[in-house]
Amino acid sequence: MTSNTISKHEHDHVCSHGRGKAGREVVLRIEHLVKKFEVDGGGVLTACNDVSFNLYKGESLAIVGESGCGKSTLVKMIMQLYLPTSGGVIYKGKDITRLTGEEARQNRRHIQMVFQNLGQAFNPRMTIKDIICEPLINFNLISKKDCEAKAIEMLKKVELPADFVNRLPANMSGGQRQRIAIARALVIEPDILICDEATSALDVSVQKTVIDLLLKLQKETGVSIIFICHDLALVYQMCNRAIVMYLGNVVESLSAGRLKEAKHPYTRALLQSVFPVVPKGEHELKTLEGEIPSPLDRPVGCPFQDRCVSCIDEKCRTYMPAMKHVGIGDHAACHLYDDVVYTCDCAD
Repeated sequence: MTSNTISKHEHDHVCSHGRGKAGREVVLRIEHLVKKFEVDGGGVLTACNDVSFNLYKGESLAIVGESGCGKSTLVKMIMQLYLPTSGGVIYKGKDITRLTGEEARQNRRHIQMVFQNLGQAFNPRMTIKDIICEPLINFNLISKKDCEAKAIEMLKKVELPADFVNRLPANMSGGQRQRIAIARALVIEPDILICDEATSALDVSVQKTVIDLLLKLQKETGVSIIFICHDLALVYQMCNRAIVMYLGNVVESLSAGRLKEAKHPYTRALLQSVFPVVPKGEHELKTLEGEIPSPLDRPVGCPFQDRCVSCIDEKCRTYMPAMKHVGIGDHAACHLYDDVVYTCDCAD
């Protein structure tokens, strides 16, 4: 058995950047969440398989992985759009997936979302004033005569001119519509904001301004952000932690600031598949070979086995690896670390 002790320098560096979890308030707890869909012919599609993690107050948590890994299904369960097959989503001591009626409706104000497709997220006939204030009206938190003043206040917060209040969404750019979506989500003062690929459709320069705005508003409000994203460089820059999903499973959980030191072969393969900004010829791009197996025919053992260059046949093709502690607050589900023990004096 190999033991790797975290150095005091690394411990201090990580904790000083807010990466450590000791004493932090948990605002959302995902517990062994499973979602299965019955399909034609009697088959069962497993979209999320035993997903567990915590979201802490004021942090930005990225959920990354290829298309089809279960990110969107996970978010829809958190948003109460899908009921889980088993497991729970715990907010303030209550499993919100079990709420019904008015209690479920009232709970929605605490978790808001910025959607990827803004063309479908807005009613094209509603003015910006009505779009921003719609959540407040739905929960009887504002009178119609006060909507314009509130909309102008939110426009200023997202750095847009006050005279946008009477515009329609079609008369605005993609970046401006994204800011309106952020204003609408935050106007009701939620504890949690979910951004589903919220910047993927924007130009790179516009993307940066929107990310900077999100981080500024997070600092002002203390809102916790779940950031669904494919861009690992963006995750590295804006998030505290990253959850990596593959075929419905969480395969790694680590500090976003240490993404380059990822332990799981899948996370490392994703990093090697990114085009870096370096002179031509100085970096070898390694694409991730193969396709994600069908969730209708999940392999026995590790879900990544058929695409992994480090596959251990007698283990990886036999049983699922458990999540193991592989660093300060970092965990990976990989048989490569079955005999590795990391020690640290701090709590994680």
